[in-house]
Amino acid sequence: MLQVTDLHVSYGVISALNGISFKIEQGAIVTLIGGNGAGKSTTLRTISGLLRPRSGTISFLGEDISTLPAHRIVGRGLCHVPEGRMIFSNLTVEENLAMGAYLQTDAALNARNRDYVLGIFPRLKERLRQTAGTLSGGEQQMLAIGRALMGNPKFLMLDEPSLGIAPRLITTIFEKIVEINQNHGVTILLVEQNAKLALEVSSYGYVLETGRIVLEGPSKDLRANPRLKATYLGG
Repeated sequence: MLQVTDLHVSYGVISALNGISFKIEQGAIVTLIGGNGAGKSTTLRTISGLLRPRSGTISFLGEDISTLPAHRIVGRGLCHVPEGRMIFSNLTVEENLAMGAYLQTDAALNARNRDYVLGIFPRLKERLRQTAGTLSGGEQQMLAIGRALMGNPKFLMLDEPSLGIAPRLITTIFEKIVEINQNHGVTILLVEQNAKLALEVSSYGYVLETGRIVLEGPSKDLRANPRLKATYLGG
């Protein structure tokens, strides 16, 4: 579904990604693991069109999207929930959800997606008229994911969904991520600081270090890998 080939990305003269390649099959949950500055967020931002690669290709559903602007990538069904959520804090929950559907012209589809979002995140239904900036961190994360789902994605990228969230809500967020994948058929690429949790919900993982993929494999194998356990899993 998604194929990244020999991707190089720089911030000025500083190289952030140094020729990474990976692929994600339709229907999977795949995770990118790595420390701060490894290139995880840069990878997602480049796939979604917020950054331009220096070289390499990104193919989505057989089409090269490497040079497409972000809104056209969203229009093809690839949505990105960025680190820090980036909700419209001065708008209401309802208005934020409406912004997620700005490219959708099918009113019936929008209504179904809205009902689905409010069904899996009932807290949002209770707070539709509340200003988004007054929500808790967990509620804001629910809103950010819900806003992306309003775009009717085939492929969803999530950057650090547990960041800044109370521990009691992290489990809920990840249960919903699995539900979105299994019940709504959305393929997911997950970047998550909690490597243990990311490997529990994903089927395959890639490990990034200083802009290079240094390890990959089925998540169950990575959980048992001595190097990964020592570095990321506290084992």
